Amino acid sequence: MSSIGRASVLIGAGTIASRVSGVLRTIVLVAAIGSQSRAGDAFAVANQLPNNIYAIISTGLLTAVVVPQIVKAAAHADGGQAFISKLFTLGTVGLLGATALAMIAAPLLVQVYASKFTGDQLALSTAFAYWCLPQIFFYGLYALLGEILNARRVFGPYTWAPIVNNVVSIAGFGAFILLFGGPQENVGAWTPSMITLLAATATGGIVVQTVVLMFFWRRAGLTLRPDFRWKGVGLRHISRLAGWTFLMVVAGQLAGIVQSNVLSGASGNDPAIFASQNAWLLFMLPYSIIVLSIGTPYFTQLSEHAAAGRDDEVRADIARSIRTLGFFIVAATAALAVAAVPASRIFTNGPEEALAAAPVLWSFLVCLVPLAVLFVIQRTFYAYNDTRTPFFFTLLQCALVAGGALAAGAVIDRSELAAGVALTQSFASIVQVIVATILLRRRLSGIGTGSWLPALGRFALAAIPAAAAGWGTLLLLGGPEGWMTSSVGAGIAGAAVLGIVVLAVYIGILALFRTPELAPALALGRRFLPKR
Repeated sequence: MSSIGRASVLIGAGTIASRVSGVLRTIVLVAAIGSQSRAGDAFAVANQLPNNIYAIISTGLLTAVVVPQIVKAAAHADGGQAFISKLFTLGTVGLLGATALAMIAAPLLVQVYASKFTGDQLALSTAFAYWCLPQIFFYGLYALLGEILNARRVFGPYTWAPIVNNVVSIAGFGAFILLFGGPQENVGAWTPSMITLLAATATGGIVVQTVVLMFFWRRAGLTLRPDFRWKGVGLRHISRLAGWTFLMVVAGQLAGIVQSNVLSGASGNDPAIFASQNAWLLFMLPYSIIVLSIGTPYFTQLSEHAAAGRDDEVRADIARSIRTLGFFIVAATAALAVAAVPASRIFTNGPEEALAAAPVLWSFLVCLVPLAVLFVIQRTFYAYNDTRTPFFFTLLQCALVAGGALAAGAVIDRSELAAGVALTQSFASIVQVIVATILLRRRLSGIGTGSWLPALGRFALAAIPAAAAGWGTLLLLGGPEGWMTSSVGAGIAGAAVLGIVVLAVYIGILALFRTPELAPALALGRRFLPKR
């Protein structure tokens, strides 16, 4: 457990630093292009295209397939060196091919994701896309390198490297503002120089991030060399596993395309694509810091236990990780819900935009706790080399996401469309985690539900009065339209104050009732504090 705690702290500290610098990056980007504008949505679509491919590579293939396979290969006489070299060579070739095809299809890709854009908005987004799509190769290479390091229990570099990307982006976006002013919301005012500086900065940060990761191979005890002799790498076995995950992520991308097209109809003065992305970024702050930092080391350990056939230890891993994640993620949900308006002000250009964007964040937060549970459940299937079952419960979720987005687009006014689409996505995710939990429980003849489900209930009961205390504090300090939304800095300060109040009351209530999960959770939290 101590090794997991140390790994969690290392990943968590890096994730916090990465996310904080990522917030600063987005603040500068919003200052350059606006938060609810046609130009902002045009860049959001173009810069999201390589991220969508990255999602296929990272979530679809690497997490589900590569980590368990490398854990198994570690038992080979060479410690997995030959397997990793073959895998790395194969991945690099595939990434180059995927990047080339995407560059050729850039105009079509933009049209697919934003069919309701105006003509000049489509042209601007396509110009951005030509600069952004090379990110596919570097995102994929970064993900491949990072997951290999994670599988070798070298957790830090993969988490800390994005900070360099954010620093490069902040500098480039800042230079854009100095040269051209901001926010540049008028689509027709964009010149080739403006397009190049903004989009090339976004891609340059990813390039530097990937290069930095290459300096840590010696710590993993690895020596990589090009190896095109792919026979013997287990391609047939890997492709059989990857086939289901590939279909699963394709289904997710199709649902995302539906969402993006629905939201493109609201582009202009209302929350749309860029505003939804920024709300999702706020939503992902606690998910990334808490779920990924604690869950990633558990997944490596869980994979080892599953590979050895120790099902009892897998069940214990599931229950322990969900209880630990739940303690933190429930508190984060309550705090972010109370602070939604000042938090939204961080990524908007005024109080009115913050009030319009906050419902989008609230709608996403409905599924924050269920997604934390899903992280553990889904990766347990992966640890048993079962990618077929996650495909089916994810396919159900994707169908609900797409159907919900279309329904929202048909009945909801454009000013509330982004919130409606986010809410349907949350509903779909809740259904997904319920189905996934039932299926895993049947497979393993129990997953300790009687242990972790009541714990989540206790956390939720403590979060209700904690949230009430936070909301009362917000009203006493001027309400959602008070000083906390007067500027970006005020939004940060206000969100911090409200978060501290909610967390203090939450911990106090759990301590009063002597909740058993409190002591180990606080011990893990103290690891993040600086030593004397």
